[in-house]
Amino acid sequence: MKCSKEELLLYAVTDRSWLGDSTLYKQVEEALEGGATFIQLREKNLETEVFMEEAREIKELCKRYRVPFVINDSVEIALDVDADGVHVGQSDMEAGDVRRRLGEDKIIGVSAQTVEQALLAQEHGADYLGVGAVFPTGSKADATEVDMDTVKAICRAVDIPVIAIGGIGAGNVMELAGSGICGIAVISALFAQPDIKAAARDLKALTKKMVNVSPEESRNTCPAGGTAVSPQNKVYPGASRNTCPAGGSAVSPQNKV
Repeated sequence: MKCSKEELLLYAVTDRSWLGDSTLYKQVEEALEGGATFIQLREKNLETEVFMEEAREIKELCKRYRVPFVINDSVEIALDVDADGVHVGQSDMEAGDVRRRLGEDKIIGVSAQTVEQALLAQEHGADYLGVGAVFPTGSKADATEVDMDTVKAICRAVDIPVIAIGGIGAGNVMELAGSGICGIAVISALFAQPDIKAAARDLKALTKKMVNVSPEESRNTCPAGGTAVSPQNKVYPGASRNTCPAGGSAVSPQNKV
C-alpha cells in the first residue's frame, strides 16, 4: 500500500497533551470530519498495551474514513495492529530495515533535515518524507529547524512526496508556497484548537491553496498586511491577495519590497 500526494495534504499527528475532557478517539474523529487526510498515532508516554488498544480503535476509525493510518516509531506495534505503515525519525530504525520488517505493501515515512538524508531514505524504500521543523515549534523540544532553501532542495532532489512539519498553522502555511511540498503535518494547529473540525477544514483549504502556488508565483508573495503592486501600478491589499500580479512587486507595511 502506497500513499498519494492527495492523501498527504493534511497530515494530523496526535498528541494527548490537549485532551482535556475529550478522548483521543474523539479528537481524531473531529479531525477526520474536518478533512484530515492522514493520521499518525504519536504517543510517547503510553504503556504498550494501552497504546495498542488505542491504535486498534483509531485504525478502525481511519478505515471508516478511508484515510491512511501510521504508527510513529514502533515497527512492532505497527505490525501487531496491522497499521497501514510507520513513520520513523533519523534516530529510529533505518528505512531499509523497516521495509524488510513490514513488507512491500506498507507505507514508510521518514523524517529528514538534509538532502543527503532524504536521498538515503528514498533509496532505502521510504514512500514519503517529513521535512522540518520549518518553523519554531513547541511540540518537539529538540527539533532542528530547516530553512526554506533546504526544503526546496529536498523536494527537487527526490521523486517521492514531501510534507513539511514543525510550527505550521493557519497564520504561516502560505509561507510554504512554491517550496514543492505536497502537504503539511500538524499537531497543535489541530488538536490544541477549541474546534478541531473547523481548524481542520480551514487548514485543508489553505493547504490546497498553498500547494497550487507555483515557484514563480511564490517569489511575488506579499508579506502579511502588505500590498501587491502590478506593473501598471495597480495596488492589491496583501490581506486579500496572496500573490502579486506577474511582473509586480510585494510591498510590506513598512514599504519593504
